[in-house]
Amino acid sequence: MANRRKGGPSAAMAESEVVEEGEVEEVQTDATSTAIFDFNKYRVANKTEIKTLDIEDTTFTVTIKPLSWSRRNQILSKAMAWDANGGTRFDGDVYVRECLKEMITDAPWGKTTELFLISIDERLGSVLETLVPSAFGADALGDVENLKDE
Repeated sequence: MANRRKGGPSAAMAESEVVEEGEVEEVQTDATSTAIFDFNKYRVANKTEIKTLDIEDTTFTVTIKPLSWSRRNQILSKAMAWDANGGTRFDGDVYVRECLKEMITDAPWGKTTELFLISIDERLGSVLETLVPSAFGADALGDVENLKDE
């Protein structure tokens, strides 16, 4: 049985727990650890972002949506290939193209399709590639700004 003591403005709370009959143990707990977990803080926002991109002497905008953790993992899986010996090969081209098709919701060329992506040159491709989160690493899920506002 736990009894909470009402106390001063300290961040720690004292709890008394009956360990064995007649014995009382004081346990210090951090008041912030008792906060209720709010999963909504970790959901991908359902909002788009307009990005301005520069290529040579031209500026254009595209509208992008963030990738969820699950969708990014699905795209990573599609870009991975396993050989007979258990080795893996990562196809960065597949990863980038699939991310761009998923992320870009509005662009001057219309829908971002496979046909469009295989028809563009290195100049435009390199600029679009900057929108894609890295496949492996700390920034793989993009900026924290993609998370839903608290």
